[in-house]
Amino acid sequence: MTFGDFFNLASIPLWPSVATYLGFTAIIIARYFAIVWPIHWALWKREPKKARRLSRRDPTPETIRNEIKLSTISAFIYALPAALVIEVWKAGGSALYIAMPTDIGGWLYLPLSALIYLFVQDTWFYFTHRLMHHRKLFKWTHEGHHRSVQPTPWASFSFDPIEAVSSAWLLPVLALVLPLHVGVALFVLMLMTVNAVFNHAGWEVYPDSWVKGWWGKHIITASHHNLHHTKFRGNYGLYFRFWDKVCGTDKGLV
Repeated sequence: MTFGDFFNLASIPLWPSVATYLGFTAIIIARYFAIVWPIHWALWKREPKKARRLSRRDPTPETIRNEIKLSTISAFIYALPAALVIEVWKAGGSALYIAMPTDIGGWLYLPLSALIYLFVQDTWFYFTHRLMHHRKLFKWTHEGHHRSVQPTPWASFSFDPIEAVSSAWLLPVLALVLPLHVGVALFVLMLMTVNAVFNHAGWEVYPDSWVKGWWGKHIITASHHNLHHTKFRGNYGLYFRFWDKVCGTDKGLV
């Protein structure tokens, strides 16, 4: 490493600016309400005929208040590593890129990189989630989320602070070392949000043919995750049923 390289590394910020941090916090909170509110309204106020209700009871205002409170706290936690990565990216120190591919390999890498990120996130989530269900850790790390025995879309982001910290850093750290197009990063973040909202909806929005077919056998849906909230054991995955099946914790219906 040359002296110039060392100087460039030293110039990379170790802490985001207040404006960047607060901006990301506002974006995360705004995205949460913009996505969750219309889905909650469409399911719980309109009760659509094409969705299948999973919750045995209507959500209480107290449950929703708790979900919103924890989600807002989580937004402040998630914003910090995200804002830091943006500062590092602006300084040229991350693996995020904006240039469009110029060859077939580059184009094929776009969906591949998304799958890699999703699988790594799913793997981290499965094992940390399962660990947080240990009786000595549950109260401090995961109890707040499980106050929603019958979850609503507002529960999609309602984590205890320790749980939020455990997951907030993963994707930003990956973005420092594993090349990811900015457009794919936005897609992964949006998919993460929508997936979490639908899996906590209290309604199964996918048709039964999907839930009982290939999709439901491999991809987590509300039918699968709702069992985790009502039984408290098994079904620890985030996107895929892979680790639940490998580790013998899958409690799926199909």
